[in-house]
Amino acid sequence: MHTLNESVIEENMGLRPTYLQINLNTLTANYQAIQQAVGQRAVMVILKANAYGHGLVRVAQHMAQEGAAYFGVAYLEEALLLRQEGVTTPILVLGGIVGNQIPLFIQHDITITASSVEKLEAIEIAAQKLGIRARVHLKIDTGMERIGVHYYSAEALQEASLACEWCEIEGIYSHFANSDSADLTHAKTQLARFQTVLNFYDQRNLRRPCVHVGNSGAILQLPEAHFDMVRAGILFYGVYPDRETMRTVAVRPALAWKSKVVYFKVVQPNHPVSYGSTWRSDKMTRIVTIPVGYGDGYFRSMSNRAEVIIRGKRYPVIGRICMDQMMVDIGWESAYNDDEVILLGEDESGVAISADDLAEWAGTIAYEVLTNINTRVPRVYVGGNSARY
Repeated sequence: MHTLNESVIEENMGLRPTYLQINLNTLTANYQAIQQAVGQRAVMVILKANAYGHGLVRVAQHMAQEGAAYFGVAYLEEALLLRQEGVTTPILVLGGIVGNQIPLFIQHDITITASSVEKLEAIEIAAQKLGIRARVHLKIDTGMERIGVHYYSAEALQEASLACEWCEIEGIYSHFANSDSADLTHAKTQLARFQTVLNFYDQRNLRRPCVHVGNSGAILQLPEAHFDMVRAGILFYGVYPDRETMRTVAVRPALAWKSKVVYFKVVQPNHPVSYGSTWRSDKMTRIVTIPVGYGDGYFRSMSNRAEVIIRGKRYPVIGRICMDQMMVDIGWESAYNDDEVILLGEDESGVAISADDLAEWAGTIAYEVLTNINTRVPRVYVGGNSARY
C-alpha cells in the first residue's frame, strides 16, 4: 500500500481537498505485465481522453521514459500537445481526420490513420507539397462500422497505398467491437475478415506493414490477434474492460480518487437531505459533507446508490449528489473534519471501491467513470521519476 506525503499533496494541488492520486510505478508494472503476456510484440499505450483520466502529459512522459514503443490518441490536438511537451515517441491518431489537419500531422511527425482511398490521396498530395514523408496506418473496418474502409473493399486502399511515394505505409489495423465479451463469436468473425485482408500482401509476396488489432479485450482473450503490436487501453490503467472478460493478465488500478470530510452535523428524523428531498432517515443520524459532486465527474445518477470509505468502513451517499458537494450517512459512528474519504480506490486495511462499483451505481461502464473525472480535480503523481521533460 502506497502512502502519500502530505507535503506532496500541498505542493501539487494547493488547497483543494479532492484529488486523484496516480501511481506511476503501478502503470509501469501493468505495462510490464502486458508486455510479458504478448512476448515480442510491441505494446501501444493508449492515451486518449486525458489518458483515461490519469493525465495525458504526465503519463506519456513517464511511459516514454519507460521505453513504450508507441502511443495512441484519439485526436490530433492530443498528439500536438505531447509533441509540444517534448514527447518524441511515435504517436498514432486513431480517429478520423479532415483535410486541413494533414499538414500538421506531417510537420510534427504524427502518424495518420488513412481510412479511405480519398484520404490516402489527400495525405500523399500534402506530403509531396511539404517535401516530408508522412507516416500512415491503413484502417480496415471488419465489423465496427465506425471509421475505416470495409474489409470487402480494402483491396482498393491497399493497391493505392502501393503507389504512394510520399506516404510510408507503416501499419494496417482494425478494431474489435466485442473482444471483451464472454462470447467471442463476433470477434473471431472480425479476425477472420482481417486475416483475409492481410492475405493481400502474402499473395503478392509483399512485406506486411505493422499489423495491429488487439485491444485490451483481445490482449486478455485472443492471443491469435496479437500480431505485431497490441493496443493497451483500459487494461494498462489496471481496470479490466468488462466484468466477464477473462483476467489472464494481472494488473492493478493506478488511480485513487480521494477527498476529505468538510462538515459534520446531526440530522433529525424525517428531515430530508439535499435537492428534491429524495432521502430522509426515520431516526436521528449523523451526516458528513464531502466537497465533490457531479461538477467533478462524480455522477449524479449515483445519488442514494454510491458508497465511500471513511475510517475503514463503507458508508452510503444519501440524497441527490450536488454539483460540488454530497452527503454521506455515517449512522451513529464517528467522523471528523479533515478525515480522508476514498471515493475510488483502496485503503490501508484493504477496503476498496472499484471503477466497476462506480459504474454499476451510475448505470454505465468503467471507461466512462475514469474519463468523466473533470480536469478541475487535481492529479497528484507518486512513484516514477520526478523529473519532467
